[in-house]
Amino acid sequence: MSRLTRILLLLGVTAGVVAVYKNPEQTARASETFSAALRHRAVASSHSETSFHAVQIPRGQGGAFALHARINGVAAPMVVDTGATSVILTYETAKAAGLPLEVLEYDVDLETAGGHTRAARLTLDRLAIGKLVERSVPALIVPHGQMKTNLLGMSFLDRLESWEVHADQLVLRGYPAPKT
Repeated sequence: MSRLTRILLLLGVTAGVVAVYKNPEQTARASETFSAALRHRAVASSHSETSFHAVQIPRGQGGAFALHARINGVAAPMVVDTGATSVILTYETAKAAGLPLEVLEYDVDLETAGGHTRAARLTLDRLAIGKLVERSVPALIVPHGQMKTNLLGMSFLDRLESWEVHADQLVLRGYPAPKT
């Protein structure tokens, strides 16, 4: 509880005790008004925190959590994969995002749902999902035709404050922006 809230609460209680002896009906109305104001402040605070630092993703019909990310400003469909150590992009997405494909070395062994392949390491300047933005995100690129889906793996998820599944919603929570 913040210091200001404690002071306001103490003042409210003191005023309430004094007023009770003079007019009980007025005290009841004042108490209701004060309580309503505190509830409104708490609700407004929780809504603003959720809207700026959390993204909710509904579960798809196939059971996966699919989303639309932006990689270096370019739209990219992705599927959340907590079993993937890294963010993994298809060659086609990497090309669309303007990544330097001509200098990549495919020297990382990778097991995918489709079998064994090799991938190239690189760092994404910016990966955004809604209002959640991470910079310098390690990623892997697979060769042309090796995968059909981009995967949002742990190299992004580990940077978040939390992520959890509630019913059929995946909730990604980022850290609050530093106050300036």
